[in-house]
Amino acid sequence: MKTPAPAAILFAGLLSLQLTQAQPPLDTKPLTIEGDIASHLVAGVDRFLLRELSDSVAQRARHWQRDFTSQEAYAKSVEPNRQRLAHIIGLRDERVEFDGLTLASTTAESALAGQTERITVRAVRWPAFGDVTATGLLLEPRGRDTVANVVALPDCNQFPEQIAGLEKGLPPKLQFARRLAESGCRVVVPLLVNRAEKMSKLSNREYLYRAAFEMGRHLVGYEVQQSLALVDWFKRRWADTPVGIVGWGEGGLIALYAAAVDTRIDAACVSGYFDSRQAIWQEPIDRNVFGLLEQFGDAELASLIAPRALIIDAAKGPEAIIPGGRGAPARVVTPAIESVRAEVARARQLTSGLEPEPVIKLLATTKPLGGQALGQFLDTLQPGAALGQAGTANIPDRRNGFHAAKRHAEQMHKLDRHTQWLLRESPYVRKQFYRPDTSSLAKFEASNEKYRRLFYDEVIGRFDNEVLPFNARSRKSHESEKWVGHEVVLDVFPDVIAYGILILPRDMKPDEQRPVVVCQHGLEGRPRDIIEGDHYAYHDFAAKLAERGFITFSPQNLYIFTDRFRTLQRKANPLKKSLFSVIIPQHQQIVDWLKTLTYVDKKRIAFYGLSYGGKTAMRVPPVVTDYCLSICSADFNEWVDKNASTRNPHSYVKSGEYEIFEWDLGSTFNYAEMAGLIAPRPFMVERGHHDGVASDETVGFEFAKVRYLYQGKLKLPGRCEIEWFDGPHTINGEGTFEFLHRHLNWPRR
Repeated sequence: MKTPAPAAILFAGLLSLQLTQAQPPLDTKPLTIEGDIASHLVAGVDRFLLRELSDSVAQRARHWQRDFTSQEAYAKSVEPNRQRLAHIIGLRDERVEFDGLTLASTTAESALAGQTERITVRAVRWPAFGDVTATGLLLEPRGRDTVANVVALPDCNQFPEQIAGLEKGLPPKLQFARRLAESGCRVVVPLLVNRAEKMSKLSNREYLYRAAFEMGRHLVGYEVQQSLALVDWFKRRWADTPVGIVGWGEGGLIALYAAAVDTRIDAACVSGYFDSRQAIWQEPIDRNVFGLLEQFGDAELASLIAPRALIIDAAKGPEAIIPGGRGAPARVVTPAIESVRAEVARARQLTSGLEPEPVIKLLATTKPLGGQALGQFLDTLQPGAALGQAGTANIPDRRNGFHAAKRHAEQMHKLDRHTQWLLRESPYVRKQFYRPDTSSLAKFEASNEKYRRLFYDEVIGRFDNEVLPFNARSRKSHESEKWVGHEVVLDVFPDVIAYGILILPRDMKPDEQRPVVVCQHGLEGRPRDIIEGDHYAYHDFAAKLAERGFITFSPQNLYIFTDRFRTLQRKANPLKKSLFSVIIPQHQQIVDWLKTLTYVDKKRIAFYGLSYGGKTAMRVPPVVTDYCLSICSADFNEWVDKNASTRNPHSYVKSGEYEIFEWDLGSTFNYAEMAGLIAPRPFMVERGHHDGVASDETVGFEFAKVRYLYQGKLKLPGRCEIEWFDGPHTINGEGTFEFLHRHLNWPRR
């Protein structure tokens, strides 16, 4: 047996001393949570959001100042709410005036679709907004005066021809557009976009919704605009003739919103849709309206229609299960009659001060828009008008070359083309929006605060809930020769925690204060992924920075467990919130706690995130200004184009990340503007040439705007950098590490 060499003994002794070297105290309670803390975190946020959804009903009253002294005073008092509704469904594009509908005919085909002794049916088009023309059917009574002008909206998965009696699918007594025309109404039936698959597991409606949402528009808004363009025409041509709107299923949704935003509509009838919207997160995502439940449920929409008449037909609605996949999972169900009654009761209570009492009539029927509902609707439009007897057979369609699929594809193309035009215009819109004063650094920082508030309040969404005390808990979880890791949990809101791994270098000296780098994982990641295992994207960068002497903290962000976290976004959006409405308070709590540690330099806490962590790098430091710098790795690009383009091969429009879309970034904050909110703090981008997030040219295009702000306007050379490297979607850890050493004033090792 050999005797150990003196050098080996000395080395072993030094190593043992290093491993047993005292660590600075954390002064926390023991962490006793068992199982997967990330799962615990996500489940807690889910409970928190469900509670916020439930509480939103009671919170709405603070946004309303109803004046019941007269009908005119009431209408004026709710006008701000009406304008807010118009804004959040994207009614921003001016409608196009027109003198008459255009007959959809060619040299080979007449516009005349059908005719009986009582009505004529023609295929028509009309200008709506921008270059968008809507399409549908015009039904006019023959041989009698028109008693009312009506927009009749089928469900999105019905053809206009079905409710007009030209196509099989409904018995004559439920062909409600036809029955109204046969009773003396001029009726126009717009085509709605259906939920058939645009591509595998992604519906037509969701496909259009995604890009529009990013641009501050909405498919709901587009279809409301198409209906209101008809109201414009009706009132221009026949000012004294009453106007009504009626719809079933998705058509009922459009009818409800249209009547709520436009007081020229005298009566509305909503069938198979009216309900509480507290579970809107389970409905098709194309119904997702950012901030809807802050002010509006269906009862509040009904209160915007008052004192005009609203008929609610609590009949069977469309039903479907949407399994998701590329698109969002959802369900379409018939509203339960008890829920409808409760929402109607709320609507009546909200308008109970009006005199005379507004007509909010609930009908519990078995068949949608049958004789009872249509009769009530017609009577409110024109008292004494009688609903005629239903026909006995369908009307033969006289068009030989008509193709419903082709018409639908053309309408899809028009709506997509409009959104893509908005996308192309958006850089100019944002340039007019984001205009901080760059004449001096002091004026820039002062003027930037307005935009910081707008970003947090209107784009991210701010929870005003009181933040809980830290109640910090920890336990040792990792260690190496050079550092020790501790799992740390902090309270944020009731049921909401922040969780991460704090790494402390072993060579810290008493009374020494060191810089901290908060290191953020990407999609489906965990704190341990950036500490151990040499993950192909992370390469243990939090641990490597600790080996260089930095303190690091690796938080668990929300974006884990696929649909579990994506439905958090669905629950947050109707509250005018997002995932980052929770992530930002979590990070603020983390930073505030780090600043209580005696060995942390409060002014040197940096942020460095990859992929979804790079998204965090663009959204959290603009609000959590305690971060002294931010590094965005493997994410920085022309973000609005990536989310809204239907041409860009890197676009999210065709991907499975259905939660990724953020309301109205196109008009407000692209990545250059978000970086502007980080300025004048140092900012860096880490970009691999072969990263599939975006092309180099789009990354360079967006970054050039940031560099010009820092160096061209603010005269801050060296604070804004990009590192290009020959690699994929990964931490490179060269230029960024040097950037951290330089700006955190920490010596290289």
